[in-house]
Amino acid sequence: MAGSALTPTAAGSSGPDGGSVAGGGGAFGDRSLSQGLSVVVGLALCVTMLGLGCAVELGQLGPQLRRPVGLLLALLGQFVAMPLLAFLLALIFALDEVAAVAVLICGCCPGGNLSNLMSVLVDGDMNLSVIMTASSTLLALLLMPLCLWVYSRHWIHTALVRLLPLGAVSLTLGSTLLPISLGVLLRYRHPRAADLMVKISLWSLLATLVILFILTGTMLGPDLMAHIPASVYTIAVLMPLVGYALGYGLATVFKMPPHCRRTVSLETGCQNVQLCTAILKLTFPPELIGSMYMFPLLYALFQSAEAGLFVLVYKMYGRDSYKQDTLGEEEDTDISYKKLKEEEVADTSYGTVTAEEHNSIQMEPTQTAL
Repeated sequence: MAGSALTPTAAGSSGPDGGSVAGGGGAFGDRSLSQGLSVVVGLALCVTMLGLGCAVELGQLGPQLRRPVGLLLALLGQFVAMPLLAFLLALIFALDEVAAVAVLICGCCPGGNLSNLMSVLVDGDMNLSVIMTASSTLLALLLMPLCLWVYSRHWIHTALVRLLPLGAVSLTLGSTLLPISLGVLLRYRHPRAADLMVKISLWSLLATLVILFILTGTMLGPDLMAHIPASVYTIAVLMPLVGYALGYGLATVFKMPPHCRRTVSLETGCQNVQLCTAILKLTFPPELIGSMYMFPLLYALFQSAEAGLFVLVYKMYGRDSYKQDTLGEEEDTDISYKKLKEEEVADTSYGTVTAEEHNSIQMEPTQTAL
């Protein structure tokens, strides 16, 4: 029964826009290209997690744990807001089970390291950004399989969801702990090497996306556009954009300062697309997931473009106000300091006051050496 149920999906089911959602499965079955993709995806995930570990400083963990706002925001943003958003978008656009699972996996992923780079560009709170990314990655070990199990119930009657490999998902998540631990150790022992590794991991994100697009385009050929419905492209555009808005609103509810709001916004909308790609590639047969393997790559493309627009708008309109606020604080400090010095000079110019009797006050002049 299970084998017969998988046949329509493997052949390519028709999506709501008339496109074949799981199409391209035959092209994905090319053994050499499939193995090449697996190697690229695995290496990219390891480098990403190593870079994340290198960004974590043990000295920062104490204050964050005593006031775990970053942990709470990571929990609410990545495992409440984003999975629910992915689920609602899948329902609104009436996705079939293959596309819905791809969207859900992306929505349930923890935060990605792209947000750390973007937070720097918008003068955000870098410590908060790193803590949120690391916290969501660790929380994903338990909460990501749980969210997938909860939100996939709507498609439980389909063969793909009945065979959803939650154990393999957990295993893939668990495998990320080793490179993260090595990164933390490298930061502790060799901080300069850790800084270099963080930069390498950020650049590897861009290189990985380019390589995956090239290899996947080679596998699917010119029929790629036909195999992915327009609704999936629409979701890839809307999902990070709404995620950024939800994150900013969440930080506003917590009454955080503007630079922290920008940080939480980017952390919420930016997903770990390397992890999503690895789960789709390493846990599902290629003939089953088909061209929906491309969804995290599309998401990465649009989340980067939209975050870039976010940075551009901030550089054009928001940076001046940020500088004025910072300058205002410095001016207040300088004015207070000048007033204090003037008062000190005034006191020394008039001399010191001494009281010799109850009803008499005598002023003793003070000589100032020139």
